[in-house]
Order: sequence, then C-alpha cells, then structure tokens
Amino acid sequence: MHAPTTTSPPAITTAGLRKSFAGTTVLDGIDLTVAEGTVFALLGPNGAGKTTMIHILTTLLAPDGGQAQVAGHDVTASPDGVRHAIGMTGQFAAVDGLLTGQENLRLMSDLCHLGRTAGRRRVAELLEQFDLVEAAGTPLSAYSGGMRRRLDLAMTLVGRPRIIFLDEPTTGLDPRSRHTMWQIIRDLVHDGVTIFLTTQYLDEADQLADRIAVLDRGALVAEGSPAELKRLVPGGHILLEFGGRNDLERAAGALGGSVPDPDALTLQVPSDGGVRTLRAVLQRLDDASIDVGGLAIHTPDLDDVFFALTDRLDTDPHQPDPHQPDPRKDASR
Repeated sequence: MHAPTTTSPPAITTAGLRKSFAGTTVLDGIDLTVAEGTVFALLGPNGAGKTTMIHILTTLLAPDGGQAQVAGHDVTASPDGVRHAIGMTGQFAAVDGLLTGQENLRLMSDLCHLGRTAGRRRVAELLEQFDLVEAAGTPLSAYSGGMRRRLDLAMTLVGRPRIIFLDEPTTGLDPRSRHTMWQIIRDLVHDGVTIFLTTQYLDEADQLADRIAVLDRGALVAEGSPAELKRLVPGGHILLEFGGRNDLERAAGALGGSVPDPDALTLQVPSDGGVRTLRAVLQRLDDASIDVGGLAIHTPDLDDVFFALTDRLDTDPHQPDPHQPDPRKDASR
C-alpha cells in the first residue's frame, strides 16, 4: 500500500455531509478525509449510500447539507473546479459500442480539448499502457468485459486527472481481469493519483486500500486501515501444533485461556494478530521448554468485519443504489 504524503493537503474532505430522497436519509452527517496519493475504499451493503456519495463528490448530485471539497474545490460553490480535477469510472462501462477502442479514446481527447497532435500522442500512450494496441482498431463488439473496463478507465485518464472515482470497477470481471485492473490501480497510485473506490469485493479493498470506511444505512460505522478494522472483530488466534499429547497438555497449562484439541494435537490461543502477542506466546513456551511442531496465525478478514459492522446484506449486492438515478443514464465522466 502507498504511504500518504503527510505535508500535502487532503485530496477529498467532507464534513457533516447529508442527503435524503423522498424523506429517506441516505447520507447522515458523513465526515471523511482522503489523503492525496492513496486508495480510499468505501464499503457497505447495497443501498447504504456509496454511489450517492460518489455522485455528490463528482458534482452529479447536490448535497442537502454539510460540506465537501475535492482537490480544494467546494462541490457546490465550485463544481467546474472539481470536474477539471477528477475522472470517474462508473459501475457500467461508458464507452461507445459503435466505435473502435482508438476512436473512443480520440473522441475523449477531443472532448478534453487536447488538440490533434497532443491528443494522438495521449491516445497512443494509453493504448500502450492498457495493453490495447492490438485491439485499437477493433470494434467494441469484439472486446471482452475486461478489455471494455480497461478502455473505460483509459478514457477516464485522457485528461490526466489527479483524483479518480472508481465505482465498483471490477464487477463482473473474471479473476485474471480483476488482477490486471488491480495492478493498473496500483501503478496510478504510485504515480501520485488518488483513488476513491467503492467495491463489493472485500478482498479487493483488502488488497488495494490504504484506508477503508464502512457505510451502513447512511452512517459511517467504522474507518481505518484494513489491519485496524480487522482488529475490531474478535476471533483471531494462534494455532499451535504439537508432536505429542504431553507437549499439548503442558502448553495448555502454560497458556491460560487456550483451547486444546487432543485428537488433532493442536492448541488454539486467542490473539490480536500482533507480533508482540506472538512473541510473548513463543517466549512462554520456550521458557517451559515445550517444542512446537507447527504454527499458524488466523486473523479475522474483511468479510468478518463487514458482517459484524453492517446489520444486513441484500440478496443482489451489485444492483445500483436505489436512492439515486441509474448511473447508466448519466454523464458519469
């Protein structure tokens, strides 16, 4: 994960951000700070308000209350300043299926007013960066889902935005395509780009995010690094394996609160997953001259965190937020 630059101003801040639809509160006083040059992931069940948050931060929706600044610009008072600083890739690829990949990129370069020479140069760079050179002249009808998503992100990057909003960017992709997108995101952050990510794939947030916020029913219920969030959930333990029952019984006596399994010759020791706890356990065994045959550390994952912090999951987590317009119908870039 990328270490944020502490001297840089935040890329995104919100204070008391609120939004309601038809009397239903979707965002209830959200306070966030996103450091420049990092990946910030917003997690939550379907309908929690994730896409509404992105639409406010990208000026597609006006908040009902509170403040939000993106790249130093207020989303309400200076929407044009925000739009010049950002790019957005929504849940559905916003590419023209009647054009080739190259034609889509050239169209975007024209919309960004790059000029003919600079535009052609930028298109060539992006085709190379996203491994689309061989498919540049191919109609999008022949593109795979992963190729379409790569092209969609490439189009977002034509104007070189420093802040990119990715709303569930890998939904529906096969594992290889997902990993390709992950590497592209890592490369962007390495170059100093800030990524604001929403995803339903918790392993994706775990792999990419420097910080994660969990949104449920319009309220933030937790925020921190992936490791910090995992420590919020009980269940972590160290599993020790022994060569004989005598060592197992001695270890159980030396480590109070542990749970032995005489059949498997293993001992489960409660742990927060920290190095200090592991060192203390091993030191106590060493002091008692007890040999350990094997060791494994089990810590809660983000799935455990998600289930513990949110009180329901919808049956279809990839449906759009029901409280805001269909993202396929808006100009999401």
